[in-house]
Order: sequence, then C-alpha cells, then structure tokens
Amino acid sequence: MSSQSGALRIVATPLGNPGDLSPRAREALTTAHAVLAEDTRRAGLLLSRCGLSLTAPLISFHDHNEETRLPQILERLRSGQDLALISDAGTPLLSDPGYRLVRACRREGLRVSPIPGPSAVTAALCASGLPPQPFVFLGFLPRKKSEREALFAPYARLPATLVFFERKDRLPASLLDAAAALGRREVCLAREITKTYEEFLLFPLEESAARALDLQGEITVLIGPPEEKPRDSPETVLARIAAESARGGGNRETARRVRLQTLGWSGKEIYDLLRQQREREEPGLRPGPRRRA
Repeated sequence: MSSQSGALRIVATPLGNPGDLSPRAREALTTAHAVLAEDTRRAGLLLSRCGLSLTAPLISFHDHNEETRLPQILERLRSGQDLALISDAGTPLLSDPGYRLVRACRREGLRVSPIPGPSAVTAALCASGLPPQPFVFLGFLPRKKSEREALFAPYARLPATLVFFERKDRLPASLLDAAAALGRREVCLAREITKTYEEFLLFPLEESAARALDLQGEITVLIGPPEEKPRDSPETVLARIAAESARGGGNRETARRVRLQTLGWSGKEIYDLLRQQREREEPGLRPGPRRRA
C-alpha cells in the first residue's frame, strides 16, 4: 500500500460531559477530511456542545449502510484522505458500526489508529463496586426472550462480571431473564454516566422483580460473578471420567483431559476420584511400584 494513503482514526467522544473530549480527539476531528457518524444530526449537536465547528463533511455511517459505504470510504483512504469515525457517544465499534470497515482496512494495509477516551463500559465498570476483572461485554441484548436466555446460558457458571446495554422499556424483562439464567448475583444499573443526573443502583439481582425501575435513557447493566465459586457435581465428573476412560490412556492422562472440561476441581481431586472409581470396578487393581526414570 502506498505511503500516501490516509488513516482511519477511531475517535472516542464524550458520553455526556463535553469536558471529556481529549485534545487528540479534538485535533483528529478538526483535521479530518471527513467524519463518519452513526447519526449525523446527533453528531452535529455533540460536536457543537464540544465547541467544534467542522469544515469537513459529516458522512452517515450506520448498520444499514455500512456495507454499501465501504468502497467509497476505502477509496477515500487510498487517495490519502484522513477520516475520523465516531459513534453517538463514547467509543466506536463497541455495539456500534465500524467493525467491517476496520477489518477491511487491516486487510488492505490501510492505517487504523485509535484515539481512546470515554467508554460507557469501562466508566460503569470502574464505578460499579463489582469485580472489574475478568469481565465480559455482551453489547445490546436481543429483543426476544428466547434469544436472551440463550445468550445468558453459557455464562451461568462463569466467574466474571457481565456488562451490557439495555433500553429502559426492556430492562425489567431482561433482568428477570438474567436472574433465572444466572442465579444469585449482584447487579448494578448505571445511567446518565458523566451527566447531571448520573446514578448507580446496586442491589441483588433476584430482587429485580420487586423494584420499581423507572429509569430514563440507555442503561449500562453490570451483573457480578456468581456468589459461590462454581463447581461441577461429582456425578458430572464421574461421567466425564467414564467418557475419557473409554478413549484409553493411563490415570494421569485421563485425569488431565477431564480437568480441562471441569469447573472447581483440582487435578489431584480428579485423579484421586478416577483411581478410586477404577479400584471399585477392578477390586484387585492396586498401584504398582514406581520405577525410576
């Protein structure tokens, strides 16, 4: 790729407080040949609140036109133009359009540079009072109940904080689905982050149904890890031991394979259980003398 090609800059913008726009972000926006925005009207209002008056055009770039706009944008970059990508607020690509564009740029060797800054995910996480690591970001939840249940299911036993965005009208139903799928946990609702009426509500997830959640705007939801360390039942481990024993191998190798599939059990615990099980199945079997290597 020619050294004369332009750069795509992924620019984080304020969640609400204009003072959070960084000097680098301000420079990137004022020097760009064009600014790609999910909603050009909202982008204009945002930039105006930040005291920016752009001479470059605002180009609409959202979920419904990302694919069709790609050739035009890539050609601008190839010709040497520097472009800035912003979302309605916060860091682009996190639940917003842009992944296909960045991926296409990487494949062509075009420059992509992040201008980091505000993010609802990290802002809510650091102020929630829930364990900040590890965490899993789920984006916006699906609208259908069955799809939400399927989304939560793999995380039921994962010792991590879950973070997602939800709209106020779907929040009560989503929290009920989360409580049913995830069990006893803490939840934090973060709303109006960095704005005048910023609020963080922390309470047990299972109490969601009893709470009147009359919240405005888009909410960042954080659900803490399980209250107890997840541990597979002995019956589950024995079933895995039987399945792996059928594949062959000695006790230690079989125990190692079972350990990779099992939560809350040490390798020694699995090895001891496996040995006990085999001794019950073959009463005459006893460990033989160790040989020197």
